[in-house]
Amino acid sequence: MSATPVFADVSLFPRDAKPLTSYRPFWAKRFGVAKFLPMSRAEMESLGWDSCDIIIVCGDAYVDHPSFGMAVIGRTLEQQGFRVGLICQPDWNSAEAFKQLGKPNLFWGVSAGNMDSMINRYTADRKIRSDDAYTPGGLGGKRPDRAALVYAQRCKEAFPEVPLVLGGIEASLRRIAHYDYWSDKVRRSVLVDAKADLLLYGNAERAIIEIAHRLAKREPIETITDIRGTAFVRKATPYLASGDAQWTEIDSTDIDTPGRIEQVVNPYMMSADLAREQGGECVKDANQAAISLPPAPATIPLTFHRNPLVKLKRDTSVIRLPSYEAVAKDPVLYAHANRVLHLETNPGNARALVQRHGDGITSKDVWINPPPIPLSTPEMDHVFDLPYARSPHPSYADSQGSHDGDTKIPAWEMIRFSVNIMRGCFGGCTFCSITEHEGRIIQSRSEDSVIREIEAMRDTVKGFTGVVSDLGGPTANMYRIGCKSPEIEAACRKPSCVYPGICSNLNTDHSSLIKMYRRARELKGVKKILIGSGLRYDLAVKSPEYVKELVTHHVGGYLKIAPEHTEDGPLSKMMKPGIGSYDKFKQMFEKYSAEAGKKQYLIPYFIAAHPGTRDEDMMNLAVWLKKNGFRADQVQTFYPSPMATATAMYHSNRNPLRKITRDSETVEIVKGERQRRLHKAFLRYHDANNWPLLRDALKSMGRADLIGNGKQHLIPTWQPVTDGTYTSARKKNSTPLSSKSSSGQPTKGKLLTQHTGLPPRVKK
Repeated sequence: MSATPVFADVSLFPRDAKPLTSYRPFWAKRFGVAKFLPMSRAEMESLGWDSCDIIIVCGDAYVDHPSFGMAVIGRTLEQQGFRVGLICQPDWNSAEAFKQLGKPNLFWGVSAGNMDSMINRYTADRKIRSDDAYTPGGLGGKRPDRAALVYAQRCKEAFPEVPLVLGGIEASLRRIAHYDYWSDKVRRSVLVDAKADLLLYGNAERAIIEIAHRLAKREPIETITDIRGTAFVRKATPYLASGDAQWTEIDSTDIDTPGRIEQVVNPYMMSADLAREQGGECVKDANQAAISLPPAPATIPLTFHRNPLVKLKRDTSVIRLPSYEAVAKDPVLYAHANRVLHLETNPGNARALVQRHGDGITSKDVWINPPPIPLSTPEMDHVFDLPYARSPHPSYADSQGSHDGDTKIPAWEMIRFSVNIMRGCFGGCTFCSITEHEGRIIQSRSEDSVIREIEAMRDTVKGFTGVVSDLGGPTANMYRIGCKSPEIEAACRKPSCVYPGICSNLNTDHSSLIKMYRRARELKGVKKILIGSGLRYDLAVKSPEYVKELVTHHVGGYLKIAPEHTEDGPLSKMMKPGIGSYDKFKQMFEKYSAEAGKKQYLIPYFIAAHPGTRDEDMMNLAVWLKKNGFRADQVQTFYPSPMATATAMYHSNRNPLRKITRDSETVEIVKGERQRRLHKAFLRYHDANNWPLLRDALKSMGRADLIGNGKQHLIPTWQPVTDGTYTSARKKNSTPLSSKSSSGQPTKGKLLTQHTGLPPRVKK
């Protein structure tokens, strides 16, 4: 196999990043490493601490594992020598619970948890969930709505003089004015409402380490405004002592997309023209003249055309987005601002963003620095090799010291025997928040680091039976995959490397992943390694050797993939490949399963009610599902998460994948309760409770030909009555599967049932 380069080398980006391990440790490192970060005064005293340097407040229960944000940040700061305490899922009705560890010496760190608190607490239908996977016993109601705001308020009440830093995915996704699905309005940046001093977005290890050391040196937090991956509030754009502008402001409304608008959606149209302009085989035009800027410029238009009128210094350029008040009133401006934000997500070329909040003398700017520099492979290894206990805090255990039953934390059980091998995703799916949070640059661990974690899990985690439940991450098969050209990677503004097709500059070599799989399988005590993360199948088919390896050794009867839809309309708004890619992968999957002598199934996931979806699209998807024998037990309905591109479509009825104007492309939106129910009903065409709604819809759509009792029909003419009998002599013909899959692994819950001779129903 050919050697694969290590990506996310910090030297490829415009500013060299200080390595995580290059700081001189804080004096408190003499206290050593805690088995668990303390959650009480008694634990602090047992460690010899009289106070905490940093206290992290989090909406999740404390699991000391690298899949939990508070553990990663806490252990990272501990390694730097700081004393870190945790307050997890506190009673937010008063400030008393926030005083239990005393006053932090340096700062508060506040996070809502591994999920946005509103998504955690409410369903896509805005109904309160009864459970919470990040709470012992799975109990719901252990965190407030908009937890970051509430926790910040209580921290300020407890010790108002202590600096406050927001972080986590809730802060990441709400760093600018954002559409809030639950209140159906545009809300201000969470930074403004929380009255925090700093907000960290994305993977925050690099930023939080620098902030901690600078505060430890008594630097005022108001002066810490130059760290990537941070946002803060300031009154106005800074000026030099001479009165000249220190920063060049760029009016975002003058930003345009290059090239023509094509019939096939080509997001941001940046591939050929941009490559020719900014690196690699696409060299800059040597005849392009450079025009110097005036000494004190006004707001300057910025274009992405091949011959810009001016050259701007990226390090001192800031793009001014329309104000909060403007985007709150005008959905078109909201879509525009969302589009510009997504254009400025590449750490290699992103500029700072600024957005005004308020009018008159009370107005203030939310200033967002460029994204953080990705971690190098040695830095990723450092973070994952920290001394995690790899279990929940002992305070959650029962009297026998067990974390089962009422004390079980479902999210911990899910990842207990899994290993995260990478971060980031270059898929760019518009409904997903990974890119907004982790970025599109893949940050991979070394093979040795992954093997060490598997061995540690085998030797130290209670209950390990030899089965590794997952080697993955945001995507199963993007490990060590990235752009062939570092120069092009640092210059590219495309939101996806695999849509509308796989970029010619993308290295699709899966050999490093195959090698890791094989080495992990040979470890003593490891019986089976499954792949539980979602597979990017359009990427996988580029490596038949990988598909064969996966299907032969790492599928436990079922493999999850996410085509999301079958129709081009919604797929183009999702930035997902056509169903033909699924068909190609399915052929390879079945071929290699047969060669291995295994009966295995693909479990495809689909979304209902996504922007761009018509009733006819859902009908065609239902017909495809029936033709292929799939029956979904549960369905995924589009959930407008803050700041996602699809959410901007949902709110504005515009397509931010193209240039936004008053006359730009509109998007079909599914908002009414009845239409959302109908789209879900099409995915569950086999559920008799949905048949009356589907019959009415099919008749109104002129497709009554799909109603009947034959195999070619989608739904029958007959209807069950309340006592469970049928108005037709037709019988149910489904037979339950056994409690184990074809690989001998137990199935999860009431996983699947199967028509005779057909593939299993889809469990969502």
